[in-house]
Order: sequence, then C-alpha cells, then structure tokens
Amino acid sequence: MAESFTTDSFSSCYPHPDYAEIVVVRHGQTIWNAERKVQGHLDVELNEIGRQQAHAVADKLSRGPKISAIYSSDLERAFETAQIIASKCGVLEVVKDFDLRERHKGDLQGLCHHDIAKTNPISYKAMMSDNEDQEIPGGGESINQLFERCKSALLRIGKNYKGERVVVVSHGASIEILYKWACVNGYEGKIHNASISIFHLYDEDKWTLKVWANVSHLSTN
Repeated sequence: MAESFTTDSFSSCYPHPDYAEIVVVRHGQTIWNAERKVQGHLDVELNEIGRQQAHAVADKLSRGPKISAIYSSDLERAFETAQIIASKCGVLEVVKDFDLRERHKGDLQGLCHHDIAKTNPISYKAMMSDNEDQEIPGGGESINQLFERCKSALLRIGKNYKGERVVVVSHGASIEILYKWACVNGYEGKIHNASISIFHLYDEDKWTLKVWANVSHLSTN
C-alpha cells in the first residue's frame, strides 16, 4: 500500500543513492476532461481550472526537495502543466518525451465517453478489453504497447537520475500503467487531474510506489 501524502511523508522521501525518485503528475484539467471527451493523442490545452491546478502542484513541489529535471509528454496539456511546475521550482528546461503520451484511443478520440459504447461498440469493446494485446481500431494502441513505451521512458529517466528527484508529467492511462508495473496485485483508484504519485526506481526489476494519486494540494481549489 502506498503512503498517504503529507508534508512530512513527502519530505521524508528524499532520494537515496540506490534509486531515482520520480514524481509523476497527471496534467491539469482540460475542457475535454470537463466535457468527458476522449482525448488520446489529440492536442487539447488546459482550461482555467487546469492552470490553477498546475500552479497548486507547482507550489507543493517547490516546498519539497530539489528537482533535478522535469520531463513531459509532448502534448500541450501536459507540457503546459510541466512548464508551470518548472517555473515555480527553478528548473530551466522541460524535456519533451513522446513516450509519455496518453494511450492512442483510435477512432474513439474526440468522442464523448457517454456515447461511445452505443455509437462505436467495437472500438469501445477493444478499449475496455482484458486482452492486453487488443489494439483499438483506427490506429489505437493496445495496453501492452502503451506499457512498453511508458516503461521505456521511465527506465531511461531513472537510469540518468539515480540518487536524484525528477518530475514526470503525463496522462491518466499512462500513469495507471505505471501503477500496474509497480503494484501487480490490483489497482488503487482514480487518477485525478493534477494528482501526484511518487515512485522509486532502483532498476528494471525493482520499481516501488511510495505515494499514489494524491490531491491534497488541490483541497482549496
């Protein structure tokens, strides 16, 4: 079970020489999040609530241990969130990484969630399938394809920053995949916009979750 997220527990997670501490943030809210539309690889910017959320994350992280680098999905909603964090935390550059993108949702992208089960039943079934090799029609990814690229990105980052703290800004499905990598015995709840999770990456075979999808910093929003 991951630790609860408090000021004390956050500060006590200061990196150890044996692992990289990777703080994973989901991007702030977009208008499509609010409207329950499928985003996938479509490039949707933050709305005003999302920007406020990004500033709240940035304020929280600025009061913790030093951040050595910030990586982000190249999609605008993640990159803008990362830039706000970087500005507050004194990090000069955000490194874009395509492999941190959301899952490609194929021909479901741009559609409302409440419609797709009826209007696109084949693609919806593919997206929800327990078969982790099932791709979504229209160029969409399978769970295993998503896992391989997200894992590849985190291993690259972790290898370069052992003994340091790094922030990674990504997307809901991508962060869920990281949870499944670290915690093989189940899934622990919704990944809200601007939530913070903390992982310790020792090597490819030892990847542990310390804090999961915490939103305490958003309580006043």
